[in-house]
Amino acid sequence: MLGEIRAYFAQQGVLEVDTPLLGHTGAADPAIGSLALDLPSGRRYLQTSPEYAMKRLLAAGSGDIYQLCKAFREEEHSPLHRGEFTLLEWYRVGFDHHQLMAEVARLLAVFWPGRVLERLTIAHLAQQVGAPDPHLSSTAVLANYARDCGVVLTPPAAHDRSLLLDFLLTHLVRVGLPVGRAAFIYDFPLEQAAYARVRPGHPPVAERFELILDGVELANGYHELCDPLAQRARHAAEALVRAARGLPPPLIDERLLAALAAGLPACAGVALGIDRLLMLREGAANVGEVMAFGAETL
Repeated sequence: MLGEIRAYFAQQGVLEVDTPLLGHTGAADPAIGSLALDLPSGRRYLQTSPEYAMKRLLAAGSGDIYQLCKAFREEEHSPLHRGEFTLLEWYRVGFDHHQLMAEVARLLAVFWPGRVLERLTIAHLAQQVGAPDPHLSSTAVLANYARDCGVVLTPPAAHDRSLLLDFLLTHLVRVGLPVGRAAFIYDFPLEQAAYARVRPGHPPVAERFELILDGVELANGYHELCDPLAQRARHAAEALVRAARGLPPPLIDERLLAALAAGLPACAGVALGIDRLLMLREGAANVGEVMAFGAETL
C-alpha cells in the first residue's frame, strides 16, 4: 500500500519530503497530547504531525509535498488508537479544501474502486439526525442535547463550547454515518477551525473537512491559514482552552510563525491515518491487527 501511495504522488509530481520526528514544541491543540523526552540538549517533543515542519518547507518554496512518517500522541490504546502510528500528510499549493477532497477521493479510488464518497456540511448532517445546529445553537442548547444523549457533564464541561462541539461531531458521525456510509463532512464551526481559513458569511464557517469511512475518521484536511497574526491568535485561544481544562500551556513555534510571515503560499493540506486505512481495507476490527508490532507500540 505504501508503494501504491508513493506511485500515485510520483505520477502527480508531488515531492516526497522528510522532516524531524523530534521538535522543540509539542501540539498546541487541547485535544492532542504530546510525548516529551528530556535529552541532554533539553526537552524535546515527539511530533504529533509533521505539519509545522512541512509548512516551513512550503514557505521556503518547496511546492507540492507529501510525507509518510511515524507520528506520536499521548493516548491510550483502543481499537482505533495507538501512541505511535503511521501518517500520510500532504500539501497542494493553490488548492482549496474542495479540490483537496477531490484528490483524497482519487487516492482512495486506488484502494476502493467505485466507492462513493458523499459530501455533507456538518450543519446538513445535524439537520438529518435532528441535532442542534452546530453554528447557531447556544452553548446551553448544546449542553442540554449532550445530557439528553446520556452524557454526564461536570460544571466546567457544561460551559466548554469546544468540548460540547467535539461531542456533537462524534455523535453525528455515530448516528448519521454508520458502517457502510462514507462521506466528507465540511464547513466546521469556528471553535473547531484549528488552522483552517474562516469563510465570512452567516454563519461564518471554517474551511476544514474530515473523511468518515464506515464510522471511522480517516482524514482531516484544511484550506490552510496563511496569516501569521491570525495563527498567533489561534495559539492564544488554544492556550486559554488548555488553561480552562487544567492542561499545561503550549509552547509557541516561533519558526512556524516566521515562515508564515515570510510567505506561506495559498494551499490546502490533509493528514490521513495509514493504519486505519489498512484496517478498513482489510476488514480488521483493530488497528493493531494490521501493524507488525501493534501490541508493542507506545
